[in-house]
Amino acid sequence: MSAVVMGAASAAPAMPAFGSTTPRTRLRLTKRGRAVVTGLAALPLVVGVLVGVLSSGGAVAGIEGGRAGTTFETVEVGAGDTLWGIAEAIAPSSDPRDVIYEIMRLNGLDDAVVQPGQRLVLPTVG
Repeated sequence: MSAVVMGAASAAPAMPAFGSTTPRTRLRLTKRGRAVVTGLAALPLVVGVLVGVLSSGGAVAGIEGGRAGTTFETVEVGAGDTLWGIAEAIAPSSDPRDVIYEIMRLNGLDDAVVQPGQRLVLPTVG
């Protein structure tokens, strides 16, 4: 039984001595390897630019629905005025809700509450 243990111990590879002079190999990239590493490093930048370009389509030249020559008028809100009343006055044949939405969109309003003295841009309904 002791012969088996000794045989197993003698079959193990010898460990190199500390401070041995075995040469180290450096990692060297080929031309194709450098191109791949450069491409992978640049990938987040390219994706960011593409996302920015593709998501900015709504702000291109301010043209919506092909209406390039749309004109606007401004009005100052008086005491007791509401968007509903203004919408009915400028577009009596249109649905006031659609006109109110357009007024809110043009003026960047979060809700339909207006204050006396506030200036509003109104769409010209033709």
